[in-house]
Amino acid sequence: MDDDAFGVRLGEVMADLPASFDAGLHFIGRLRTPWTERADCPKNGLQTQEICTVEVDPAYAAGLSHVTGCTHLILLYWMDRATRGLLVQQPRHADGPRGTFSLRSPARPNPTALSVVELLGREGDSLRVRGLDCLDGTALLDIKPYYASTDARPEAQVDRAGAGR
Repeated sequence: MDDDAFGVRLGEVMADLPASFDAGLHFIGRLRTPWTERADCPKNGLQTQEICTVEVDPAYAAGLSHVTGCTHLILLYWMDRATRGLLVQQPRHADGPRGTFSLRSPARPNPTALSVVELLGREGDSLRVRGLDCLDGTALLDIKPYYASTDARPEAQVDRAGAGR
C-alpha cells in the first residue's frame, strides 16, 4: 500500500524504512468487520457493540481447539492499509505532535495492532467476537487467550502532560 494513503499531517515525521524486512510472517486468517473506510472504524474496541467474525484459514484451524473455554481473546493483526514509517504524529484529538510509540495509531513502522475481544462463539473455523476496531479483510497474525490475572494492569497510567520526555 502507498505510504501516503492516509496522508502525512503538518508536523509529522517519517522514518526512512529499510529496503528489506527483518522477519517473515504468515497470516492465519482474516477479520470480517462492517467497516470498509478508515473514518468509519471505531477508535478502539470498547466503542462498538458490533459482532465481527474471525476467519481462520483451514491450515490453522486445529489451533482453535479448546478456544471456547476462553471468554476473551487477544487478537494480533496487521493493519496493511495504514501509513508505514511515521515516527511523530499529529493526532486529531491532541494539542500537538506525539511520538508514534506513545500512541495506539495504526500508522507506524510495523502496522501491528491488538484488540482484546469478547468471544461469543465458534462456528467451524470462524469465531464470533465483539470488540474489534479494524477494516474488513484485515490480516490476522495470532490469537491468544486473555488472562485477567496476568494481562490486566489496573495501575497503568498514560501521562499526556509528559510530552517530549
